Amino acid sequence: MQPSLKAKIAEVFDEPGCDINQGKDAKARKAGCTKQLTPGAAAGGCAFDGAKIALQPIVDVAHLVHGPIACEGNAWDNRHSASSGSTLYRTGYTTDINELDVIYGAEKRLFKAIREIIEKTNPPAIFVYQTCVTGLIGDDIEAVCARAAEKFGKPVIPVNAPGFAGPKNLGNKLGAEALLDHVIGTMEPEFTTPYDINIIGEYNLSGELWQVKPLLEALGVRVLSCISGDGRYAEVASAHRAKANMMVCSKSMINVATRMQQRWNIPYFEGSFYGISDMSTTLREIARLLVQTGAPADLIDRAEALITVEEARAWERIRAYKQRLTGKKVLLITGGVKSWSVVSALQEAGLEVVGTSVKKSTKEDKAKIKEIMGDDAHMIDDMTPRQMYAMLREAKADIMLSGGRSQFVALKARMPWMDINQERHHAFAGYEGMVTMIAEIDKALFNPVWAQVRTPAPWDVVDPLLVEQDAAVLVSEAQPA
Repeated sequence: MQPSLKAKIAEVFDEPGCDINQGKDAKARKAGCTKQLTPGAAAGGCAFDGAKIALQPIVDVAHLVHGPIACEGNAWDNRHSASSGSTLYRTGYTTDINELDVIYGAEKRLFKAIREIIEKTNPPAIFVYQTCVTGLIGDDIEAVCARAAEKFGKPVIPVNAPGFAGPKNLGNKLGAEALLDHVIGTMEPEFTTPYDINIIGEYNLSGELWQVKPLLEALGVRVLSCISGDGRYAEVASAHRAKANMMVCSKSMINVATRMQQRWNIPYFEGSFYGISDMSTTLREIARLLVQTGAPADLIDRAEALITVEEARAWERIRAYKQRLTGKKVLLITGGVKSWSVVSALQEAGLEVVGTSVKKSTKEDKAKIKEIMGDDAHMIDDMTPRQMYAMLREAKADIMLSGGRSQFVALKARMPWMDINQERHHAFAGYEGMVTMIAEIDKALFNPVWAQVRTPAPWDVVDPLLVEQDAAVLVSEAQPA
C-alpha cells in the first residue's frame, strides 16, 4: 500500500464528525474503525466500488477506471442515479490493462486513455480510479493525472481507493477526499444568494432529488451543489460558497461536511428525506441554519406553512392505505441510512418492522434504530438466506423489503417482496415519495398472485371421496373369497 494512501486512510479515520471515533484514545483512533477485507470478499463491497458509487453520479465528467476490465464491469451503472442533462457518466471508461502492463507498468496506457477521452468527448474533468492490480504494481496515478492536467489544461482527478484498502464505506470517504483535495473550492459560482445550500451524500436514485427540489424551491432555497446526485463538476467545484450543508442520513461522506465546516465555516446538519416527519424536520433545520447564516427570519414561518400544507396532503392520500396496512409485519434487509430512515417511514404507515439489517450500518445508524424502535429493536447483523426463508415461512413477516439479491428468497417462500435498494425503479424521497412507497407496498401485499401460488396444485389435492373408494377397494380385496 502506498504511503500516501496509508496517510489518507489515517486522516479519514480521524473524523471529528464521529462521536464514537473521538471518544477513543489516540492508539485506538489510529487503528481505525474498519476491518480489512478477506480474500474473495471484495465483490460489491470494496473501497474502489464505494468510491465509484460516491462519485459516478457527477454526470458531466468522464469516469476512467485504471485496471482490468472486470473492475469497471463490476461498478458500471450499478445504481439508478438519474441525470437531468448529460449522460456522459453512463459511459464506462477503462484502461483494460493486460499481463504485459502488469509486468512493465501501465502509466503510459493511462496517459493515452486520458488523451483519447479528451479528444473524443472533451469533458469538463476526468476522474481516474485506482484499482487493486494497478495499486499493487505501483502505478502512480497522482503523478500521471498531474501531468495530464498540465498537458491538456483539464482537471484530471486521481481517486486513490484500490479495493484492498478496505470496505465500501471507506471507499465512499476516500472518494470524498478526492473531491476535497482536488475539486471543491477550485471554481467560483456565477452568483450567490443567502439561500444557497449543498446536499451531501444524496445520489438521486430513481430521481429522488427531484422530489425534494420543488419543496426547497417553494421556500426560495437554492441547491448550489448536490454531492453527488445529478451533480455537475462546476457546481461541486464551487460548493464552498454555500451557506449551509445538509448531510443526507448516511455517514458515508461525513468528511465532506466536517472539512467544509473547518475550511469555510459552513455549518451542517444530518437529515433524512424518507418519511413525513423526517422530511418536515429536514425543512425546519434547513430554514433554521440559513436564518443563522443571514437569510431573512420569515424563512422559518414560510417553512412551517409549507410543512402544514404538504403533511396534510400526504396524510390524506395515505389514509386509505393505512387502514389496510396497519399491523402488517415487514422484514427490512438493507443497510446504512435505510436501516433506520425507512423504519420511521414504515411505522408512520402503521406497519410493524419485525427486523432490520445492520450489516452495513454505522454505530450512529444503530443508535437511531434503537431511538425509533425502542429497546426491543430487532437488529440483524448478518442473516443467511436460509434464515430469511425461515423467518418468512414461519409468518413472522408479511413482506420483505430488500435489494435484488434477496428477492429470490422471498419468492421461494411465496411471500411478497419489494425492492428498497439502489436498483429500484421508484423514488421514495419527500412527501410524494412516502405516498409512492406505501402504494407500492400495498400493491405487493395484496397482489392476487400470492393467493394463487399458495394454492396447492390440482394433483396435490386429496379428494375425500376418492380416498373412501380406494379404502373400500382395499378392504374388499383383503377379504377371503
